[in-house]
Amino acid sequence: MKAEELNNKSDETRSLEMVNALRSNIASVFLGNEKAIDDVLVALFSGGHLLIEDVPGVGKTTLAHALARSIGGTYRRIQFTSDLLPSDIIGVNLFNQNAKDFRFVPGPLFANVVLADEINRTNPKTQSALLEAMGEEQVTVDGESHPVPDPFLVIATQNSFEYHGTYPLPESELDRFFMCIDVGYPERDSEKAIVGRLQREDPVRELGAVIFPQDVIDIRTRAQNVKLDESLLDYILDLAEQTRKSDLFSLGVSPRGAMYLHRAARAHALLQGRQFCIPDDIKNLVLLVWSHRVVPSGMYSASKTGDNAKQILRDMIDTFPVPL
Repeated sequence: MKAEELNNKSDETRSLEMVNALRSNIASVFLGNEKAIDDVLVALFSGGHLLIEDVPGVGKTTLAHALARSIGGTYRRIQFTSDLLPSDIIGVNLFNQNAKDFRFVPGPLFANVVLADEINRTNPKTQSALLEAMGEEQVTVDGESHPVPDPFLVIATQNSFEYHGTYPLPESELDRFFMCIDVGYPERDSEKAIVGRLQREDPVRELGAVIFPQDVIDIRTRAQNVKLDESLLDYILDLAEQTRKSDLFSLGVSPRGAMYLHRAARAHALLQGRQFCIPDDIKNLVLLVWSHRVVPSGMYSASKTGDNAKQILRDMIDTFPVPL
């Protein structure tokens, strides 16, 4: 459906049609895990940022680029390396000889969708510059603040199997990411279509916009107004408290993690065409919003912490009473 065809509708109907059009447009070029599309849209409409931990070559760049083109937004890809400086991503002040003053030249961070590729390969100082923009929605250069575009979504990637020459993100920085997902390998039929299609020109380049940045802001506002009953809020807080008390975790979920799950559940409900949350909205997102925020203790932290954290959280959810 074209963007102009979405006019003259009720706000609720128009929002749902825009979400469906956006989902379908991305799925036309991203032939992998369709659930990953919904995960990205949850982050987008929650105003959060995404960390993807996965192997190379599964379509992370395609997913980010397709999203940017589908919302009519700007897109930048930054390859993070060990010698990358903060000024390389946020920009610098350059002296203008004609005007006899300094002029700010924005870096690639100033885009609606930014793919921060292999974020754990750059030094902590540059990582911090990125995280400041994510948390404050602005960057500071020579004492002057510069706001990033709105909407602003950072999709950061890191290879979960390659640690040579990396600077792992500490728990305090991981906590800044709204969600952590993996794309996974595509199914056989999807992979066959991907391999055959890549013999031709990249289809993402011909992808048109179905909504626009202001539409994203409007849908985000609607997501914030989705009803979440107080019993479900207590459910989130009880789960968070359980992670802090459990002997299976040496580090439980922070208040930020509880707040992010609250926001994600409302965006997830909106994507399903509802103006109210149900327990499944929470249960379907706990692993994505919390697994990178908790640290298993003792024998559970021996290897592949993320997978162990997910299993512990999964068991906790299965045995925890759900509000009726």
